[in-house]
Amino acid sequence: MTLNRRTVLATGAIAAVPLSTPFGALAQGRKDAVTLAMTLEPPGLDPTAGAASAIAEVVQYNIFETLTKINPDGSVSPLLAESWEVSPDLKTYTFKLRRGVKFSNGEPFNAATVKFSFDRAGAEKSTNKDKRTFAALTTQVVDDYTVVLLNKEIDPDLLFLLGQATAIIVEPKSADTNANKPVGTGPYQLNAWNKGSSVVLTAWPGFRAPASIKIKRATFRFISDPAAQVAALLAGDVDAFPRVTPRSVAQFKANPRFQVVVSGSRAKTILAINNAKKPLDDVRVRRAIAAAVDRKAVIEGAADGYGAPIGSHYVPGAFGYVDTTGINPYDPEKAKRLLAEAGVKTPLELTMTLPPTPYARQGGEVIAAQLAKVGIVAKLQNVEWAQWMSNTYGGPHNYDLTIISHVEPFDLVNFTKPDYYWGYKSAKFNELFDQLKNAARPADRARLLGEAQRLLATDAVHAFLYSNQWITVANKGLKGLWKDFPVFVNDLSTLSWS
Repeated sequence: MTLNRRTVLATGAIAAVPLSTPFGALAQGRKDAVTLAMTLEPPGLDPTAGAASAIAEVVQYNIFETLTKINPDGSVSPLLAESWEVSPDLKTYTFKLRRGVKFSNGEPFNAATVKFSFDRAGAEKSTNKDKRTFAALTTQVVDDYTVVLLNKEIDPDLLFLLGQATAIIVEPKSADTNANKPVGTGPYQLNAWNKGSSVVLTAWPGFRAPASIKIKRATFRFISDPAAQVAALLAGDVDAFPRVTPRSVAQFKANPRFQVVVSGSRAKTILAINNAKKPLDDVRVRRAIAAAVDRKAVIEGAADGYGAPIGSHYVPGAFGYVDTTGINPYDPEKAKRLLAEAGVKTPLELTMTLPPTPYARQGGEVIAAQLAKVGIVAKLQNVEWAQWMSNTYGGPHNYDLTIISHVEPFDLVNFTKPDYYWGYKSAKFNELFDQLKNAARPADRARLLGEAQRLLATDAVHAFLYSNQWITVANKGLKGLWKDFPVFVNDLSTLSWS
């Protein structure tokens, strides 16, 4: 099946965990249980209702399932769909659905539930972050186990998108309560949610293939503090920490009790700029901010060296990538000249809003020091995740600068949304994106992707920082961890103890 891409926002809230269990007690005592840790707590458990990637980290492929499944290498394979055919014009998709599948409330999975899910995702009142994609789809039921999707646009990434959390198949009667009482077709059910601390999932006996699930109980603990993350691993309170803060990696690599996995990703960490606010609406000011930032120093300070510099909203290795890091290189003197050209009197005071993720808090310190050298005083404002989601990403977009990782593999569509949180408006980019969406030939798509990347860099929409490498530290005996993360999931069905 075809390889594909798309993008998400890194998300959640904060908690601490008790550090009491002796190392390995969980693993040795219960070969059918696992405790995983996450930096951020999800705001809810319905991935169609919010942009937080922490939601999918708990529920995707565990409670909820999709027609297709995204694999660690970025390829796409069947899940709730057994097979599919794509028309030569890339606009008609015919899916044969898996039989004998039920939702955890006993209702059947069939073509009608697929139509309900996709119509709901694209509806006028939908809060699905991929609403635009679903609004372009018409879903037709041929019979109980055959569905046809008609797309108004050409989207070679559609099979990939249909494996993301925004494309989960929901049961109609339970759809509105999935945030707190999720009902899906996956191998797990929600057992408990201890707000601020943990989520517990247990294997669902009614799953179509219960014998294939080795882990019967999974606990997700939320640990935001980098020191507490390290302590929890060392104490054995958690068996695995996917995408852990990369501090102290050396000590885990040297410890035979642990395995350390360095993973590739399609994530883009950016210093996002509010293009709608003065003087940030002046491209010269945005270029000055970009020129003031030393990406390599930020990678060292925020990510302990685990990252690759980027100059636009696209990452090395992705189809159509071009190197744009030379468009806005590190040049403090140029930054000062640009501010003077824009008529900005220094010191220019701006607020940098920082969510609780360690890369944001650490990166904010580094970038503020760099901006100060060119006459920009960045006041650091630490906020909790709920505040960031409601005031920065949502609502009034009340910020000047913020640091965030967009982890969805392919999200250039966000630059066409005038109400998106960064306030970028460009008729030229919109035209480019429309051409890209309707380009059937790979060579044309690659060319247009290159033009789009260069335009975003030239417009200095943001100070684009780096593509993340994620670190997973786990108990040596835990098998089946994902090697790479084209999307943020913790797929429990692949895990087992040696």
